[in-house]
Amino acid sequence: MNEYFWPSENGRCQAAGAAAAWPETVRSLPVGTSISGEVIGRQPFGIFLSIDGQPEAAGLARVDRMPRCMELPTVGQLVTGEVIWHAEHNHQVGIVLREWAEHEDLLPRFVERVGQTVTGRVTKIAPIGFFVRIADCVEGLVPLTEPVADMAKSVREGQTISVRIVTVDLERSRVVLAAEGVA
Repeated sequence: MNEYFWPSENGRCQAAGAAAAWPETVRSLPVGTSISGEVIGRQPFGIFLSIDGQPEAAGLARVDRMPRCMELPTVGQLVTGEVIWHAEHNHQVGIVLREWAEHEDLLPRFVERVGQTVTGRVTKIAPIGFFVRIADCVEGLVPLTEPVADMAKSVREGQTISVRIVTVDLERSRVVLAAEGVA
């Protein structure tokens, strides 16, 4: 589901008394507090949620905390998380969702595997090459070069292939792969 909504578009607007209740909200929801709530809005930058037991509080879980392979929860979905910040200027409570915080990033494990051959599934074919998923949330690009141009024409999404790990860039979260048997 890629539909985006502001909370007010779903008939769930932050209560008018949020400003007056802000000191109590911060006191009752300090950083580190576990919360649960319902998703009441979705935007490309994250989700808004109503926080159980806090009718005047609006939570925001930003997409920059979401693992790259996950999707934003849908409106109406129940979620759990932890308070990580407070924004007084707009009376929002920053949340990291529990499933995001508990997700292990497997990309660092591949740094020491540069040069090794692994098996993966082709997930997307693009003008620049094709992408291969080599682990949960880890995809790499087999860039289109002349030696693999013919191979790129023969691969299809969903196909399992062998690739060699060429480079792993943790800073930019990128993996470059080479199709096995192609220089």
